Amino acid sequence: MATLLCFLLLLLLHPINGQPSPGYYPSSRFSPLRFHQGYNNRWGPQHQSLSQDQSSLTIWLDSSSGSGFKSIRSYRNGYFGASIKLQAGYTAGVNTAFYLSNNEAYPGFHDEVDIEFLGTIPGEPYTLQTNVYVRGSGDGRIIGREMRFHLWFDPTADFHHYAVLWNPDEIVFFVDDVPIRRYEKKSEATFPDRQMWMYGSIWDASSWATDQGRYKADYRYQPFVAKFTRFMVGGCTADAPPDCRLVPASPSGSGLSRQQYAAMQWAQSNHMVYDYCQDNGRDHSLTPEC
Repeated sequence: MATLLCFLLLLLLHPINGQPSPGYYPSSRFSPLRFHQGYNNRWGPQHQSLSQDQSSLTIWLDSSSGSGFKSIRSYRNGYFGASIKLQAGYTAGVNTAFYLSNNEAYPGFHDEVDIEFLGTIPGEPYTLQTNVYVRGSGDGRIIGREMRFHLWFDPTADFHHYAVLWNPDEIVFFVDDVPIRRYEKKSEATFPDRQMWMYGSIWDASSWATDQGRYKADYRYQPFVAKFTRFMVGGCTADAPPDCRLVPASPSGSGLSRQQYAAMQWAQSNHMVYDYCQDNGRDHSLTPEC
């Protein structure tokens, strides 16, 4: 009996797919929204299909267009999550994204916090790219802060939950409630602090998305499909009163707990494939947080 209990405890802490328990589950704090409660179509309405109960949205890219949606409200902080299932097979050049941005409010000088799925060729994994842009320069040069991962599961086999928590002092990226990246505010110049909207989209990023543009979108395999469900939004809208409460990143509020930090270290040690701060070919005077 003692051996069985030990086995069950180990399975709880380190399930078969290797994912450790973070000990804190921010997605459990929210009830899923109907699509229309949080979002509207932004572009490509003919490339969207909403379930009858409005709980799920399918968007797709073909040779004529992609598609995108946008949150109804803008926010100054908050938790933004969705469960996403990606398409299997040849998806090179295709970018499926779930991201915060204020590009329409500040064109050429915008902020952005990205979760992007970079399409791939059969036999190779999807790349999950996280990124933070701060006040684009206006001359077309945007300084990216990319961290990329190969996930510990097949994102085409089932839905998994992906989320961004953006608070005044930190940004945390989550996959199934496991924090995979924490971006801390170290200065005003390196952290987004203006209102943003949440977006989702699918589009052709052939020039860079797969092996730096080596493999392009091949429309013999169209349509390229992404499915979204379990939309979650919580936080302070841009017009919320000053006493609006933040969504905590951990049981203590800000920062990560010891267990969350260990889970993040596991994700980065075993599944991170690129870190902009470790790229010696980049000019790190542009990213002083490194």
